[in-house]
Amino acid sequence: MDATTSNNQKRLAAESAVALIKDGMIVGLGSGSTAEVAIQLIGERVKQGLTIIGVPTSHKSEALAKKLGIHLSTLAVNTQLDLTIDGADEVELGSLDLIKGLGGALLDEKIVASSSRELIIMVDETKLVNQLGAHGKVPVEIVPFGWQSTARRLEQRGWKPVLRQDSAGAPYLTDGGHHIVDCAFAANTSLQSKAAELHNTVGVVEHGIFLGMASQVHVGAASGVRILKR
Repeated sequence: MDATTSNNQKRLAAESAVALIKDGMIVGLGSGSTAEVAIQLIGERVKQGLTIIGVPTSHKSEALAKKLGIHLSTLAVNTQLDLTIDGADEVELGSLDLIKGLGGALLDEKIVASSSRELIIMVDETKLVNQLGAHGKVPVEIVPFGWQSTARRLEQRGWKPVLRQDSAGAPYLTDGGHHIVDCAFAANTSLQSKAAELHNTVGVVEHGIFLGMASQVHVGAASGVRILKR
């Protein structure tokens, strides 16, 4: 799929998801390219009179929302959200389990999603997979201190971690000041069965496997938008 087609499908999905937002809602604002489109659409609705409170999942999403005039808050003030709108790197058909984190905001995204009554995911059709992990890697957020030791523990458990780097070649830092290792794994691995193993690895802060969290997935396609529900 070329970039133009992908962008068009993302916009269709974002338009469909943003239409669920009603006046007075507290809304989690996701991160990544599709979430940015959704935030822009929300900003347009705010200019037209929509009144909401947004809770951003990254510094980048926060800056964009502020620029668009969206009133923002935090989980410290609003511990329960009506819904969160976000993208995903993979969506498993049937279960609607997700892989997220290629954009680096997986920890805050998971916290905000867990604080929401509904998680609405927006993707183009290339993100749909028959088995979670089809694209071959899982982002895992780890503490910088002793990260090599954490990576070794992951290797001992059958993962193949590669430290993510920024554009300058330095270790990538999340908004929370952590590193990310992108972990490959053996073919036909059931990632759902491995999620607890990642959590139990010393040095791991969070991972990009989102199980049982998506309420709806809005899929942009050439024929329009398809809505998948749990």
